[in-house]
Amino acid sequence: MSCPDATDLLADFAAGRRDPVGAMEETLARIEALDPLLNAHSARSATAMAEAEASAARWKAGTPMGPLDGLPVIVKDNLVSAGLPASWGNAELARRLPDQDEVPVAALRRAGAIFTGKGNTPEFAVEGYTDNLTFGVTRNPHDPALTPGGSSGGVVAAVAAGMAFAGLGTDGGGSIRRPAGYTGLCGLKPGIGHVPRGGGLAQVLLDFEVAGPIARSLRDLRLLDAVLSGRRAAAAAPGRARILAVARMPEAPCDPQIIAGFEAATEALRRAGHEVVEGGMPHDLAPLNALWGRIGEIGLAHYFAQDPAVGKAAAPKYREMAARGAAAPAIQLCEILGHVFALREAARGLWGYDAILTPASAAQPWPAAEAFPPVIDGQEVGPRGHAVYTGWVNAAGLPGVAFPAPGQTGLPVGLQLVGPAGAEARLMALAEQVAAPFRAPGLLAG
Repeated sequence: MSCPDATDLLADFAAGRRDPVGAMEETLARIEALDPLLNAHSARSATAMAEAEASAARWKAGTPMGPLDGLPVIVKDNLVSAGLPASWGNAELARRLPDQDEVPVAALRRAGAIFTGKGNTPEFAVEGYTDNLTFGVTRNPHDPALTPGGSSGGVVAAVAAGMAFAGLGTDGGGSIRRPAGYTGLCGLKPGIGHVPRGGGLAQVLLDFEVAGPIARSLRDLRLLDAVLSGRRAAAAAPGRARILAVARMPEAPCDPQIIAGFEAATEALRRAGHEVVEGGMPHDLAPLNALWGRIGEIGLAHYFAQDPAVGKAAAPKYREMAARGAAAPAIQLCEILGHVFALREAARGLWGYDAILTPASAAQPWPAAEAFPPVIDGQEVGPRGHAVYTGWVNAAGLPGVAFPAPGQTGLPVGLQLVGPAGAEARLMALAEQVAAPFRAPGLLAG
């Protein structure tokens, strides 16, 4: 079964080769066939087909609503959209039905996107796999025994499996980039302020969490980013770039398959004419990493105090997190912020580089119901051992783009390019020079 990208589909709509009704029928058929296996959705739209019929009439009349008219898109279940719960994996929130869109969701709807449903997420989107007591485990379409990662696991599983042509996720510590890497997709974690936010759920990770697109190609990513950010899509050549290639973080293991994909991308960037310098991170991240878990704990404590019904319905481990956060001294939050501000100041010019290349994750996907891999390349690791490459980018407020490594075999390998503030377009152009094309999962064959 072929999986064209969103750009191809929209071009077919414009040329009259396909229409939104047929595309939606195929999308809904894939959801019926595959979602019982993958459990990507926490809610499904009851109006998608009617919206597709209206879109088809607009295309026929030559009056499309916008650049995404008729495109089937899945939205992560921590983003507020009218007519569908923003459950965030929580039973109390699943009972509430918003009547408005938050800002990035509204931007996609104004452009004509049709929301097929909500993508499952771990409760409160603070973990790197996708499971919750309300909706259950989400699985990776490349191997349903494994996780698609988190916390945008439902979105990436749906897009990779052909149950949507694109997705809208969030990334507070790697939640777009790592799952995109596990499923062979492209994902953009915008810099702070690049995609406007507002009208959504509480922020439990300071200002780290941003909304961004997930897609099967970098050209799709560029199209979606233009809609979300309100900036013109730019596909210009990135020019010769000076890139720091960081293969490993201090004292942290990385899966050999990922290192092989990283090395292939490093060589591909050199062949494309870029200066690639191999080395370590220019900033000591250990002090911030040591306190990283406290950020979510303090954020949940504050959220549950504001909305006790949500806290009461939360899984026990999140209530325990909130209790630890409530007991944390105020000076600890100031200590965390001090490390964040120091990192932002140090990273302001990206240490003289145009981009930094790293793996998106230190581990390949692990069993779907397990929260994290306890061992990477023979070395025992903790809950964030797989996530060592991504959180600092959120804390620094910088943009990062995830893309599939060149020359990969077996499971997809995800890499990321990080740039200075405002570098979203250049990062996508750089990644486009070396990224492997999307590979449809084997379960779509036939």
